[in-house]
Amino acid sequence: MTTASPAATPDGALTRVARKVGDALELVVESAAGFILVFTAGVALVQVFFRYVLNASLPWPEELARWCFIWLVFVGVSVGVRRDTHIRIDLLVNALPERWRTAHGFVVLSLIATAAVVFVVHGFELAQRSSYVSPALGWSFRYLYAAVPAGGVLTLVMIALGQPPGTRGPRHPLMGAAAVIAGIGIYLLVRELGPGLLSGQVPSIILMITALSMIAIGVPVAYALALGAFLAFAPKPPVMLLTITQNMTSALDSFILLAIPFFILAAAVMNAGGITVRLVELATRLVGHFRGGLGHVNVLTNTMMAGVSGSSMADAAAIGKILIPSMAQRGYPRAFSSALTSASSVIANLIPPSLGLIIYGALAQQSVGSLFIAAIVPGLLLAAMLAIVVAIVARREGYGAGVARATGSERMSALVAALPALILPIVIVGGVRFGVFTASEAGAIAFLYALITGALLYRQLRIRSFIAAVRDALHDTLAVVIIIATAAPFAWVLASEQLPQKLAAFLGEVAPSPIVLLLLINLCLLVIGLFMEMIAAMVILVPIFVPTIMAAGISPIQFGVVVVINLVIGALTPPLGMLVFTTARVGGVDVAEVFRAIVPFLIGMIAVLLLVTLVPEVSLGIGRFLSP
Repeated sequence: MTTASPAATPDGALTRVARKVGDALELVVESAAGFILVFTAGVALVQVFFRYVLNASLPWPEELARWCFIWLVFVGVSVGVRRDTHIRIDLLVNALPERWRTAHGFVVLSLIATAAVVFVVHGFELAQRSSYVSPALGWSFRYLYAAVPAGGVLTLVMIALGQPPGTRGPRHPLMGAAAVIAGIGIYLLVRELGPGLLSGQVPSIILMITALSMIAIGVPVAYALALGAFLAFAPKPPVMLLTITQNMTSALDSFILLAIPFFILAAAVMNAGGITVRLVELATRLVGHFRGGLGHVNVLTNTMMAGVSGSSMADAAAIGKILIPSMAQRGYPRAFSSALTSASSVIANLIPPSLGLIIYGALAQQSVGSLFIAAIVPGLLLAAMLAIVVAIVARREGYGAGVARATGSERMSALVAALPALILPIVIVGGVRFGVFTASEAGAIAFLYALITGALLYRQLRIRSFIAAVRDALHDTLAVVIIIATAAPFAWVLASEQLPQKLAAFLGEVAPSPIVLLLLINLCLLVIGLFMEMIAAMVILVPIFVPTIMAAGISPIQFGVVVVINLVIGALTPPLGMLVFTTARVGGVDVAEVFRAIVPFLIGMIAVLLLVTLVPEVSLGIGRFLSP
């Protein structure tokens, strides 16, 4: 008797049909979101064109761009759920036996579905209740708020269709549908029993325990924060649940946050257009002949790429793919190469245009141009420190000897080829610092510049590679920005209980001087960075700490640089260590080996952090010199 193959069984046929439907829906949503991303950058460029070419500033482009951004995020995140690309901590799932991982994936998807139900129910209610009209476009805000339930519905549909190959959730559509039903059940259970069981509990305690527990078990950070807020609001009157979706939407209704997708898009197009390769070639010609030469090339390339990308994750992936295999061929251990690439990529969050500084500026209501200027010297100091560590380790271990020095003509040729990429940071920093354009408009200009350079100058950017670059930028953007959205109600709960004021009072009592206060905050941020992704930590902590340091007479500009250095160090340390996970995957090496190899670089980075903390002029001096 013959046995039917799995593909021939009814279950197999159902899985195939669900996968095809899911793939088609994903393609439609991803294409629409990618189009909105490029269209939004075009809207920002229209504003710049009218302002400087036609000498007429339009009232509607900024508002339209913000609305497009909100729809892009809430609709696009459904693809991240299906493809399992949202930021999360995988310690638990990696430790589980293989036979339990499907069950774990089902639990995680059920909790994501619960959050999606919150978005649908309370997003729809918020849209129904809205009576405001946008000032420039004259559109009802209900069309803006409708993005939240629309994204929730798409997420539930994606879950119900099952997970595609390569993800960790259940692949059978019946299991996906069961996860959606479980999510609805959890939502109804909380709505029914929450007021009784959670009544009298401190909302911030409920919030922290719920969110951190879910993050620990592998629920994506964004959905864990949303569920924490949902449980915190559950004992309160039902109208309070509208605060979740309202805060999420309001958090993204900011033109400055558009700098994040624009710079990520610019970096992706630059990689596709051949700019990264030319920067590597220039760095090799300049420092490749030193002891540990390719290590120095790694540091220098990341430093130059930092000025055109602003994203540590993008730099770690792009440069890792080029340099880690090359370093392995020259005798560098893959763990060392991966660790160095991880450590060097954090420079992108210091040397402008830094996404970390842009987000800090938006949260702390500080000048992004001043932050860009303040981070230049610390960023260069960090690069110099990493080069020193490379030199010490390379000499001790005997890495990278015997490489011929490039001739002057070879260096000049590489410099000329890379010159278009090297000009861009000057344009961006100067334009933002002196008010020529905003940080978001600078991101759109960087995208246009990368498009022209890659397609017309280097002639490497093709339609296919451009579409792939937009797709990569879209996923990177959604993974970061949805955390900003869902962290807003999280932060609202903390603020409603005056936790910032209480923490400020406590730190004021235990810190006898501003320096001690900064050192205590440093210690706090380093610990938090171990367990929380940079964007989520900034959204929650910056509103708490900024009033405290300003009351102590500490410059919020200096503090912004300190915060970013602290939290990017967290991206290199276990258990989260996202940059390490990225380069370990690219380099094909065990993560634990990379964590061991990165220790010397961490020591050097902490030394730079202490210098920036204890000597304000390191970050503030250049700003005073360049004050317009």
